[in-house]
Amino acid sequence: MHWRPGLAAATRRLTLWVLPSLVATVVAAGDFAYVTNQNSDDVSVLDLETGTELRRVPVAGKPAGIVVDERGRYYTVSPDSKTVRRFDAATDGVLAEITLDGGPMGIALDRSRGHVFVSDWYEARVRVLHADTLAPIAALQTGSAPAGLAVSPDGRWLACAERDADAVSIFDLGTLSSVHRLPVGSRPFGLAFAPDGRLFVGNVGSDDVSVIDPVAGEVLATVPVGARPYGVAFAAGRAFVSNQYADTVSVLDLATLAAVATIDVGEYPEGIDSTVDDTRIVVANWFSNSVSVIDATLLEVIGEIGTGDGPRAFGRFVMGGEER
Repeated sequence: MHWRPGLAAATRRLTLWVLPSLVATVVAAGDFAYVTNQNSDDVSVLDLETGTELRRVPVAGKPAGIVVDERGRYYTVSPDSKTVRRFDAATDGVLAEITLDGGPMGIALDRSRGHVFVSDWYEARVRVLHADTLAPIAALQTGSAPAGLAVSPDGRWLACAERDADAVSIFDLGTLSSVHRLPVGSRPFGLAFAPDGRLFVGNVGSDDVSVIDPVAGEVLATVPVGARPYGVAFAAGRAFVSNQYADTVSVLDLATLAAVATIDVGEYPEGIDSTVDDTRIVVANWFSNSVSVIDATLLEVIGEIGTGDGPRAFGRFVMGGEER
């Protein structure tokens, strides 16, 4: 699927989402996507049940990083203005904000300990902030150009992709101490923990994914995918990897790491996440100004929703809950 947004895209969206009686089976009820649009300085709030963009929230400074929590809050990182903001999802009001030095980029949340983590691209560190006030707490040293961040499902680990160091650092969330630093492929950028605790890292320079055991501190496998893998998400026993240059999503079987399918999406897919019930994958297409919704069982695109200009959605951006 290679296209530019316009009348054809609008017609496609209407076709894919035309029957309300069927929409409830398409995505988990109550799921919303908060998609950072870097070029238009805003966040698109998407209703994944109806396949519509509900509104756009102005966010200055070219927002890229995003993380949502289960309590109806979302956090954004604007690299150009070096600003981190915490929003109320019910009102889209700014609850807290802070301007940081360096180069804030990726973001992750440890709600149980009340910490937000922000990678600092220029200063080779991860900033630790208070989850409510965004006040600085600590700084964790990393390799060069830290980008993507991820918190493990069991709340034990924080992982950081160090793009220019070709490495990944793993920190103990309880002590905020470094426990492993591992070489991976070339230019790792996005990463995510699978439900079983393994860490999957997209290496944009070597067109592959490194699979890591965070406990042993060991790279278990290196799996080829499409051109310029950016982000990773999981659903239905599979890993889904967005490939920027290929305009595709690679699908890997979690048990065997074998390639299962390659799915065509919009142009230059970047941020990728799963719905709350893990039956659908949502991927932001930067050049197409849209998100594609993939059925994780059928392995096909079942919907497409327009966004603002330049959707990045770099992080965890799908939130469950009542309609907002």
